[in-house]
Amino acid sequence: MDPFDSNNTERANLPRNMIENSMFEEEPDVVDLAKDSAAFPTFPALDPDEVVYEPRSSRLLVRGLGENELDEEEEDYESSARLLGMSFMNRSSAHRPSSSPYTRQAPPRSCSRPSARTMVVCVLFLVIVASMTMVLYFLPGCTFTRTGCPKSNSTTPIDPAYPNSTNGELFPWTELRLPASIRPLHYDLTLNPDLKTMTFTGHTVISMSVQHNTKRIVLHSAELNITKATFQLDDGKPSDVTVLEYKPRQQIAVKFTEELKAGQHLVLTLDYSANLSHNYDGFYNSSHTDKNGVKSVLAATQFEPLAARKAFPCFDEPAFKATFLVKISRESGYMTLSNMPKAKTTELPSGLLLDEFEKSSVNMSTYLVAFIVANFTSISENVSDTLVSVYSVPDKKEHTRFALKTASKLLQFYNNFFDKTYSLKKLDLVAIPDFLAGAMENWGLITFRETSLLVGNNSSRLEQQLVASVIAHELAHQWFGNLVTMSWWNDLWLNEGFATYMQYMSLQREFPELDTDNLFLAMRFRALAKDALNSSHPVIVKVDTAEQVLEMFDSVSYEKGASILLMLNASLPGEQFRKGIIEYLRKFSGLNTVTEDLWNSLTQAEVTPQHQSVSEMMKSWMLQKGFPLITVSRSKGQVTLTQEHFLLTADNTTRSSSLWHIPVTYVNDSCSLEPECKQLFTLKTASGTLKLPDNVKWLKLNYRNTGFYIVHYGDEGWKALIDALNQNISVLTHEDRASLIHNMFALSRLGRVTFRQVLSLLNYISNETDTAPVTEALSQLTTIYKLLDKRQELGLVARMKAYILNRFDSLICKQTWGEELSASKQKLRSALLESACSLDHPYCVQNATELYKQYLESNRTKQIPGDLQRLVFTVAARSDEGWVQVLQMYAHATYDAEKRKMLQALASTQDTRRIVWILKAVLNGETVQTQELPLVFSTVSNGFAGHLFTWNFIQENWNRLIEKFPVGSSAIQSIITSTTSQFSTQAHLDQVQGFFTSLKERGSQMRVVQEALETIRLNQCWMDRNLPAFRQWL
Repeated sequence: MDPFDSNNTERANLPRNMIENSMFEEEPDVVDLAKDSAAFPTFPALDPDEVVYEPRSSRLLVRGLGENELDEEEEDYESSARLLGMSFMNRSSAHRPSSSPYTRQAPPRSCSRPSARTMVVCVLFLVIVASMTMVLYFLPGCTFTRTGCPKSNSTTPIDPAYPNSTNGELFPWTELRLPASIRPLHYDLTLNPDLKTMTFTGHTVISMSVQHNTKRIVLHSAELNITKATFQLDDGKPSDVTVLEYKPRQQIAVKFTEELKAGQHLVLTLDYSANLSHNYDGFYNSSHTDKNGVKSVLAATQFEPLAARKAFPCFDEPAFKATFLVKISRESGYMTLSNMPKAKTTELPSGLLLDEFEKSSVNMSTYLVAFIVANFTSISENVSDTLVSVYSVPDKKEHTRFALKTASKLLQFYNNFFDKTYSLKKLDLVAIPDFLAGAMENWGLITFRETSLLVGNNSSRLEQQLVASVIAHELAHQWFGNLVTMSWWNDLWLNEGFATYMQYMSLQREFPELDTDNLFLAMRFRALAKDALNSSHPVIVKVDTAEQVLEMFDSVSYEKGASILLMLNASLPGEQFRKGIIEYLRKFSGLNTVTEDLWNSLTQAEVTPQHQSVSEMMKSWMLQKGFPLITVSRSKGQVTLTQEHFLLTADNTTRSSSLWHIPVTYVNDSCSLEPECKQLFTLKTASGTLKLPDNVKWLKLNYRNTGFYIVHYGDEGWKALIDALNQNISVLTHEDRASLIHNMFALSRLGRVTFRQVLSLLNYISNETDTAPVTEALSQLTTIYKLLDKRQELGLVARMKAYILNRFDSLICKQTWGEELSASKQKLRSALLESACSLDHPYCVQNATELYKQYLESNRTKQIPGDLQRLVFTVAARSDEGWVQVLQMYAHATYDAEKRKMLQALASTQDTRRIVWILKAVLNGETVQTQELPLVFSTVSNGFAGHLFTWNFIQENWNRLIEKFPVGSSAIQSIITSTTSQFSTQAHLDQVQGFFTSLKERGSQMRVVQEALETIRLNQCWMDRNLPAFRQWL
């Protein structure tokens, strides 16, 4: 239905107060006064050029659980209608039937002569009516806009709401999102980078079609100096045009005196020049130094989410898909890569070579376009008619084999699982020496940080696990994100949540030896911790600014999105999930979608008597923040489950009355390990009841922790579970044991259980042999230890240290120091020994020191096992001599995974001079690449001396930080979180709040700032509540 259809008569007449009250209800159907033609005059439809482009079904879901949210122009229209509501209702009285109780009765024939006062009132009334009539008479010629009615449909607008462009002329657009009037069809891009001057020129030809009559073309451009622009209409001759620019929204526009008509074909040609970016987005320059000390430069791209506009003028929104033909000039010593295979190379009169790539065989969003100019080498193999290649700098070619093997195997898996063959002829995986993100899913040209793609021949299983995980994620994007793309960034989870889920699921099936089950479990625990904050947000949330777009790349979109998909898949019967995914990809191939499209495909995949709407089930998980806490109470054979919002709060914040549609799984002591033991109970209301045999001793909810919720069993329920574990840890799966530990600590933070109960559960841990429960317990205890340490509670720090070492001592001493093949055992060993060495466990420090000594004496030929390298280098770097040695090794290391562990060892120092040095070095990009800044900040902040230095460093260097990393970016989020997460005093809270408040538009409104402040308050509250008990229990 056209939201601007003035002839819509389907809505009933409602009294005005009912309409206004409906705005505060959670029902989705908001009555639009402007659409009730039975009550109001007919208005001309808005100029389609006023409607922001938004494909079918792409409206956000925000208020309540409704299907549609009014878009901005529709809200403007409705608001204007409400302002004139009383007048409209007066006019509508003429349409009321004579039987209406509101119809005025005819006056009696005999009446007294009116008084003078009455005559005056009547005259005034007539004047008002006449005035209103004139207003209403002119309204039909008006287009409602944000400022009311500033322009007529028949004249050139002079709208004071329009901003000034750089030349002082009014810029003809006022929104962040581009208008729907023009749609790009094809881009012809020619780029000429100069790697000596670090500049480039470009020539962009955009073919477009007119969707609605309009007098303007609006698109994106950022930091580009446009030197010439021509315009061609249909088969006419090209003519020069003036390009207007509005820098705050990175938009350019061309205005016309005569309307462009729907259906016409346009060509806009733009010549421009720019500098190669010195940051990590757009078309940016990078460099690397080979083993002989020779430095080489290169240029690469990173466009997601909003940086394609920094390389070429374009319609830089996901829904504006088009085809692309790319040409890049280069010197003979370089090679070029782009999304498509190279078609030909031509020598230019200047002596440069021009590489031309095939026209893209698929429509792509601009953020997926990519090109590289570098001197790389590659290895390749054919997989199902696709040429798979892995590129690296020449020195690291031998480190590419694992990546090629992994990518080839996963490509075959995805081809089969999605029942849809990969769309392009080639798939390149490229290791970029200087790359901020872990990887980027550019269609056919996936770019990676070197540590995310390159693995040495003697690498550990954990290093292989990391690389395989990133490759699996980015390959999943070739279907989810590239082939089918979210319509707008509010639905980013459709890309990232799905790719995250598929990365774990694919590796579990194709590479079980990498033990990604535990990795996925730990990720779900992290997602719960983040989503428990009041500053969290729904998976689908309104996105109105560039900073908000960047902030969508967070734990909620990735980790919560993946966790919800796991829960959904576990609750659907048989192959319904896979069938729905296949149908979704088939139906929307090459298109843009919203979340509802996915739910509909999953629902329609399986029609059974117990058929339920996936959309109905998942609304509560997508449209409200947080997750439920389920409390279990039992009376003999009757178990009552109640749900509430699990919300960590340091004040008296009222918890929402939100309810979730929860697929509750459970097992009991009669059958608890095999999947066949699992039973399902759906909890939709605030409470529900299920029946159990009276002889059941204990009940465990959330089998294998596949659900996104936390469970409180009550004192008796917890005691029964603890007793069962003390008798035999094998009565529960390792995932269930880990989830009990996680839930108990979470409930302690919420104040629902005492820390004594936490310690009671951990009594069994010395008998634990599986990785997940041990690493979860260590992680939780280490967090508390660090908080106590930063608060300088020296007595409690010593007692907590003694408790941890005593509780895990037997496990620590069982660990070996040689090569270990199992990924799970490597993870267990590294977690235990890193904790032990950080707490100065004699056995750990002695063995680490000896291993480092052997490494040096063998001239670094006797390798340290990969999972132990970080802790060995960290122990070595504690001494002055060792720190200098590690720094020298870091400067000459070529294997990136090993080099990164050396960097973490250097950043772990407690020497204040060295802390300052390494912070400055990484910011300047000298010795340490700036891409490692988030890692360095996180590592330094873990130490007692370092956490104060990093906070001061941020305050002193904030402007430089946001020059390198955009406000709201993942790097800035990481820096703020790692620096402030261990503060727990009012003084630090005041400092952090004061600093970020002073930043204003330079960062004060970031969601991560609210998370940081909330975390400090929670730390402070938890400490105040538990310190007295700690002194007693420890």
